[in-house]
Amino acid sequence: MKCRGLPLVLAVLALAACGDEPAEPSAPEQAVTEAEAPVPVSGPELRILAFGDSLFAGYGLGEGESYPARLEVALRAKGINARVTNAGVSGDTTAAGLQRLGFVFDNPGSPPDLAIVELGGNDLLRGLSPAETRKNLEAILVELQKRKIPVLLMGMRAPPNLGSDYVAEFDGIYPALAEQYGAALVPFFLEPVYDKPQLIQPDRIHPTAEGIEAIVAATADEVAEVLPEPSD
Repeated sequence: MKCRGLPLVLAVLALAACGDEPAEPSAPEQAVTEAEAPVPVSGPELRILAFGDSLFAGYGLGEGESYPARLEVALRAKGINARVTNAGVSGDTTAAGLQRLGFVFDNPGSPPDLAIVELGGNDLLRGLSPAETRKNLEAILVELQKRKIPVLLMGMRAPPNLGSDYVAEFDGIYPALAEQYGAALVPFFLEPVYDKPQLIQPDRIHPTAEGIEAIVAATADEVAEVLPEPSD
């Protein structure tokens, strides 16, 4: 099956990290998200919407192994009554995400307490201009701001082979928009895995289940910090 999901950024960086010999498996502690004894879950339910591409959709993973699913487990292990809805669509560019944003948020029910936005990798794959990516991401943040939904923005980085000007322009999108619209920011969502080929699927693009655990371990605390205080 042809892979339509995330893309050049991870492929290039992961390939650069690969040697001739397979890497040793990662130590178990690198992929553990529940290292401590779980805390009893309490308080009102907090709803999180994970809005992104194949990195959220769980491309190549089993049921319950996607980032949103494992994030929910990790947050609940911290005692947070979190419910994470997976709104990831493999192959989505920022333009495609913007196009379906209204449909996702106009569905019946209360708005989420937090939206996690992870898009941009497929823009790199398709060679879209950073200006176009920025325009689409900004429109998404504007719409979420209008709806008074807090946002955690998952940053992406361009591979160096696209040229220094492109890299500087693209990489600057996420911190600039986060500052402008008061969104929380994870500077590089793939930081825990991009240079660890043992945590990448055979397609050399998408994280394995263990890779997802590593990403969750690196980001769960940041998600917890930006969740609003539950109201009774």
